[in-house]
Amino acid sequence: MEFAHPSEQEFARFLDYYRIRWVYEPVSFPIAWDGTKVSEMFTPDFYLPEHDLYIELTTMKQSLVTPKNRKLRMLREIYPDVNVRLLYRKDYQQLLAKAGYGALEVQHLRKEDIGQILISPVELETRVRALARKISRDYKGRSIVLVGVLKGVTFFLADLARQIKVPFVIDYLDLRRFAGAQPRERVRIARDIDYPIAGRHVVLVEDIVNTGLTLDYVLSELRERGPESIE
Repeated sequence: MEFAHPSEQEFARFLDYYRIRWVYEPVSFPIAWDGTKVSEMFTPDFYLPEHDLYIELTTMKQSLVTPKNRKLRMLREIYPDVNVRLLYRKDYQQLLAKAGYGALEVQHLRKEDIGQILISPVELETRVRALARKISRDYKGRSIVLVGVLKGVTFFLADLARQIKVPFVIDYLDLRRFAGAQPRERVRIARDIDYPIAGRHVVLVEDIVNTGLTLDYVLSELRERGPESIE
């Protein structure tokens, strides 16, 4: 399928990642007429049938989308039962980052905003190389499944994978956290891995471990699927 803009293709990949059915530019809505002749139409980029939702993307700055906002306002006035949403660049990038697609927009930090650097880039790189060597040594002659916990793990897992010398596949979990619930109920899997891990060697990759409750939950869930080993 050909998309009008690269951002639309990336958004389609995001929807596929979360197994959300979509239709590209399914319908054009007349929004202005010259007498009985249609003079202007609006075609949303995507339609999500399971959510009955139309999505229009814009990667322009919010201050530059006045014409598109005008069209959406007209569409809503004429078709009040149509559910449509405009995703701005910030919304779009956050969604892509969550699924590991596209570039994360890292805000510029001024020197005066940085208090103390605890671990230098060289130290980080050295430690990542050491972990990759250990994994390669421990699983020599075998293949592994690297399971990353989104979204913070994206860059760390990419750096680690580049240094690993044994065959591997990469898959991802996405979690949802619920405030106020009991400790064991605060975490649930929102997006599961696709790759079957029964009888496989699994290495779980996480960026930050705080209380360990999330890690315990994920390990418990994965062990129930019968991997040969998991660490």
